[in-house]
Amino acid sequence: MTASTLKTMSRRLLAVLAIAVGASAAAQGSYPDKPLRIVVGFPPGTTGDVLARALGPKLSEGLGQPVVIENRPGAGSSLAAEAVARSKPDGYTLLLSTTANVINPALYPGLSFDFARDLVPVALLAEAPALLVAHPSLAARTPAELVALARGKAGVAAYASSGNGTLTHLYGELFNQTTGTQLDHIPYKGSSQALTDLLAGRVALLFTPASTVLPHVKAGTLKALGTIGRQRLGALPELPTFAEAGIAGFDAALWFGLNAPAGTPQSVIDRLHQELAKALAQPEIKAVLAAQSIEVQLTPAAPFAALIAKDGARWATLVRSAGIKVQ
Repeated sequence: MTASTLKTMSRRLLAVLAIAVGASAAAQGSYPDKPLRIVVGFPPGTTGDVLARALGPKLSEGLGQPVVIENRPGAGSSLAAEAVARSKPDGYTLLLSTTANVINPALYPGLSFDFARDLVPVALLAEAPALLVAHPSLAARTPAELVALARGKAGVAAYASSGNGTLTHLYGELFNQTTGTQLDHIPYKGSSQALTDLLAGRVALLFTPASTVLPHVKAGTLKALGTIGRQRLGALPELPTFAEAGIAGFDAALWFGLNAPAGTPQSVIDRLHQELAKALAQPEIKAVLAAQSIEVQLTPAAPFAALIAKDGARWATLVRSAGIKVQ
């Protein structure tokens, strides 16, 4: 092979590589060129759905493409997570993830996908602090008083939840293990039924996202004993957190994030994070979320991945130690 032939082949190879690189750059630069879909694993009107629907239009403005919100409830958001995990990793199908997604592997050992492996973090979006609320007839007014009451008499109070294995259930088990109490657990098929019986006095307590009970607390039909989260709730600034009340370990507010199928290009994830930051910084969206007691906590992918790992280990330990079963 002559030197001239080698030069010709080298030039052709470089030309092919240049075309390939250019095509790849063009493809990345054109994202997005069609509508996006955010899959929510809970029904319309729930906290995560409110967040997704508030975020969707603002995200659409920044991306220049429609953002469709799809509700796919079932198995504590596992059906939605599985659908996204099996989707093409191109940034067009995303999951509105929640704390439930890191709890589910311990509750549903037969899942056909691995949340931490098959879905990559885009960003932590927000947190929704929870409250421990009680029927007004309960003698306790604070978490410490509840502990004293529950330790002094077995079966003195029962807490409702929206179902076995839900975060509202796990908060109760965390309370029992942290304080050495044995509050009875009464699972319901959904939060609305649990709240109805709490208001009627058929159960005494409920651990629940603040947005679902704030009107009742302000009306006096329920009383709030403490805030579950790292800081006090803006709507109830006088109500201490559990840590301030002397009970550690209740800094685990319900969080919401955005995840994409594993293999999604980093350039796409970076673009999504950029537009999420713009959207969540807008005063109007902050106001909509604040009205639902949703606090913006935009966090990049790496620390969000660390939170997923930390919470996954934490809740798995609790599920095992409490012997919680859903199947």
